[in-house]
Amino acid sequence: MRVELEPIAARHGVAIEWIDIDEDPALEAHYNELVPVLTLDGVELCRYRLAARAVLAALEVHRP
Repeated sequence: MRVELEPIAARHGVAIEWIDIDEDPALEAHYNELVPVLTLDGVELCRYRLAARAVLAALEVHRP
């Protein structure tokens, strides 16, 4: 997911915050084996694999 996401984020000027859920007990309890997971403004966009269409649609709505 990371390799596919980085160029999309760069094209849209969006910073990516990488979080290791194993370092946060609440996130680990919530997501457990559902990683990787991608969220934008608290909304889950995809799990396991990048859903490019969902990401691009969310970035269109997210434009400042």
